[in-house]
Amino acid sequence: MSTENIRVCPVERAGSLDSRIRRWLQNPRKILGSYIKEGMDVLEVGCGPGFFTLDIAWMVGKNGRVVAVDLQEGMLQKVREKIKASGTELNIILHKSDEDKIGVSGNFDFVFLFYMVHEVADKEAFFRELVSLLKDNGQIYIVELPLHVSKKTFEEAIKIASNAGFTVAKRPKRFPDKAVILKKT
Repeated sequence: MSTENIRVCPVERAGSLDSRIRRWLQNPRKILGSYIKEGMDVLEVGCGPGFFTLDIAWMVGKNGRVVAVDLQEGMLQKVREKIKASGTELNIILHKSDEDKIGVSGNFDFVFLFYMVHEVADKEAFFRELVSLLKDNGQIYIVELPLHVSKKTFEEAIKIASNAGFTVAKRPKRFPDKAVILKKT
């Protein structure tokens, strides 16, 4: 998850990741509403400026928690600002990952990876780490943008995840995106 990788969106362009148009096209509650429930522990890797983060926190409620992870401190600062501006006490923990490791501990019910798996250099290590973080009945939701990820590359990532200990549970329809729900085997 190196910042040297040109595929990682720079903090200076974070505004393009958090717009009203995007909210209309990619409503977080519509995308995640059937997967995230009250009281869940959710790991969001590659949270960026927090487009999904606050909505996830509202969905898990006071008895759940969200661990929002990003490689760039500037993105996490944008999430801090959003949390403060919300005026609501939310159970969100922000964490800066290392270039080659997420670096959090705990057991999560749900892991959300939106438009970020293609940015990971060592997918094998990444998915092995996720296996150790996911509860036995937990799920991972991966979404990738077709402009960045071909069908072949997406399927290769799923195969790597399968080798790490996941199976495909569902393939949600997310036009024009590629999407998959994985569970532990």
